[in-house]
Amino acid sequence: MDEPFSLRSVRPLSLRKGEKTRESILNDALALASRVGLEGLSIGGLANRSGMSKSGLFAHFGSKEELQRATLARAEALFQERVLRPAMSFPGGVRRLQAMFDRWLAWLGGCQELPGGCLLISAASEYDDRPGPIRDTLAAGQRELRGAIAKSVRQAIELGELAGDADPWQFTFDLLGIVLAAYHERRLLDDRRADERARRAFERLLAWYMPPLRPQRSLTN
Repeated sequence: MDEPFSLRSVRPLSLRKGEKTRESILNDALALASRVGLEGLSIGGLANRSGMSKSGLFAHFGSKEELQRATLARAEALFQERVLRPAMSFPGGVRRLQAMFDRWLAWLGGCQELPGGCLLISAASEYDDRPGPIRDTLAAGQRELRGAIAKSVRQAIELGELAGDADPWQFTFDLLGIVLAAYHERRLLDDRRADERARRAFERLLAWYMPPLRPQRSLTN
């Protein structure tokens, strides 16, 4: 049965327009922050890029910190949209882990919204030793991401795709190491084989944990 018509269900045109304007501003802020860093993002710098007045931007973001937090939230939402949600549509286990890795690697390759690289990685370096709400938001997002990876590893163990003694958190740690190394090699060193090396490393990681024939865990090998 259709719900009765209500004025509350009708969003005012001005509100929709305001939301579109804010989204457009955040896209500009995201692109700018990917180049200058989250700390380098300012109302003045964004005004120059977007063509809006400072007073107009202050109407949307009352302070630099509010702008930074909104921009960070936009980056995290984009990561969810491009990487996590598509990966989560795959059945749990190794297929989901593979999908997550493939999309994560594509994300690191860059997208239109992030011409200067992954804001989540650069912001983590900026704020890792700076207590405050932005650092807290970054840490919460990273914990959520790690939890999603570890959950997929546990599902793979339950499905018998990975060995029963596999450590989900160690797997997660190793996977993050591969991702960060690929990003470093690509962005800083301009290594065109970074993706290829990352894929090989991920294949070895899966092989290490797959039953029953795993490489012998010897430090002397």
